[in-house]
Amino acid sequence: MTRGEVVEVLRDGGPVCLCAHASPDGDALGSLVGLGLSLAATGRDVVLYQDGDEPFPRELAFLHLDGIQRRVPADAARRTLIALDCGSALRIDRRGEVAGQFARVVNIDHHHDNTLFGTINLVDPEASCTAEIVAGLLDEAGIPLADGAPLALYVGLVTDTGRFQYVNTTPRAHRLAARLLEEGVQPAQVFSTLFESLPLARQRLLGLALGRAEVAAGGRLAVTSLAREDFEATGADDASSDGVVDALRAIDGVELAALLREPRDRSGPARKVSLRSRAGGVDCSAIARLRGGGGHPGAAGYSTDETVPEIVAFLESAVGR
Repeated sequence: MTRGEVVEVLRDGGPVCLCAHASPDGDALGSLVGLGLSLAATGRDVVLYQDGDEPFPRELAFLHLDGIQRRVPADAARRTLIALDCGSALRIDRRGEVAGQFARVVNIDHHHDNTLFGTINLVDPEASCTAEIVAGLLDEAGIPLADGAPLALYVGLVTDTGRFQYVNTTPRAHRLAARLLEEGVQPAQVFSTLFESLPLARQRLLGLALGRAEVAAGGRLAVTSLAREDFEATGADDASSDGVVDALRAIDGVELAALLREPRDRSGPARKVSLRSRAGGVDCSAIARLRGGGGHPGAAGYSTDETVPEIVAFLESAVGR
């Protein structure tokens, strides 16, 4: 039984390295920190790793992310890699090379299109978030939540459920939230830090994006784009574009929203495409998979070298003219 195998990995005491997906969100970092703190508190040899040099989202800095290494540990060959919230090995690093450097890979995720790239795979699409899976595994392994872990896991829960508004908000998610509040998490404080402490540069970037938004496919598709110059003009970092595509989805009649963004890193694909849809509507993950990406039915993305007109034409075709 896969779940039992993962529990045994958490119990066995061997050296591990934990990682989350590139451009990590609240669930990725919350799961990483929550599991890492709890394993380390047992005396385990734990390394937290995140590929690349891209800064972490500013609003998540309160999770104390300074302990996360940005390079693969030199002794990777003797460690088990526990990959969290990664739909594929290419979500750990875009070359897909990191996973193969470790003794084995434990893949813990909730994306329904996960490629099952691990030596051991635990993928639960019914879970609201990866943090929910992590909390359950720690319970089964008999490992208590360490100081700081309830807050980290709550961040994963509240962000991936859209503040308990998305279709993935289940009774199980609410039960976990209640438990974490009993552990001392202050939801008003978390809300203020995550959603009411935004830099002015981020709001200016949002204004630019909304100012050039357009609808197509009879109003069912909303699209906007951000160039590198927009980030430079506003002083915003890459993570500041989070939330733009959600604002587009809120437009009346829109079934698919898309943000086309030029990343600061010029060594990779020319654009990143973030997709959002309404509950029970367009399957964003199916669209993203057509271009080598993935995600959830309601939220997905991919990277591409296509031009903006080419991307828009593809999305119009996908949503139906």
